[in-house]
Amino acid sequence: MWRRAAAAAGRELRGMAGRRWRSGAGSPERAAAERAPRIYTRTGDSGFSSTFTGERRPKGDRIFAALGATDELSSAIGLAGEFSSEKGHTFVDQLHKVQCMLQDVGSNIATPLSSAREAHRKRTSFSEKPILELEQWIDSYSEQLPPLRAFILPSGGRSSAALHFSRAVCRRAERCVVPLVQAGEADPNVAKYLNRLSDYLFVLARYAAMKEGKEEKIYIKPEP
Repeated sequence: MWRRAAAAAGRELRGMAGRRWRSGAGSPERAAAERAPRIYTRTGDSGFSSTFTGERRPKGDRIFAALGATDELSSAIGLAGEFSSEKGHTFVDQLHKVQCMLQDVGSNIATPLSSAREAHRKRTSFSEKPILELEQWIDSYSEQLPPLRAFILPSGGRSSAALHFSRAVCRRAERCVVPLVQAGEADPNVAKYLNRLSDYLFVLARYAAMKEGKEEKIYIKPEP
């Protein structure tokens, strides 16, 4: 949500710079400088940041911990998507859709219900529909996989291993979000989505290994 606001501000700045340049004022270098909004704001230098509702909270607040874990999850999925794209996997578009959904997850987390107005809640609500879609994807891939008869270790090629890593990050993001839900600060559907997403990533990791003909390593109990 906050990124979309920054993008809108950037478009406004670019339009202003373009109008000035077309009128003949300034140089191309100056126009380029005016087009680019600054990435840094210095507003977080004191160790505080803002929620979507306008609250200023310490960066160590559990809301920002959950936001950071969700952002890290999207990055991990992005890496897995790149590896999977190199192998021609058709599920890459699903991973991109998941990354977009994680932006909506972040918007909900960044809008603590204790301080949210009705307008905030409407803009950042999270429905059950994405959860049901994940379940459909899980069922579709599970039907194509061999039965699970042992504990699978993260392995099975780069695509599969990266998806397993994403699954582990997803579990951590879920652990960060659950206390917010229990405290009434986030929508329960957000925690449900992350819970289902970890299952999806596990099944997808197995599917990627199968499609690439890679061996999945299993847990072998050491000799006593």
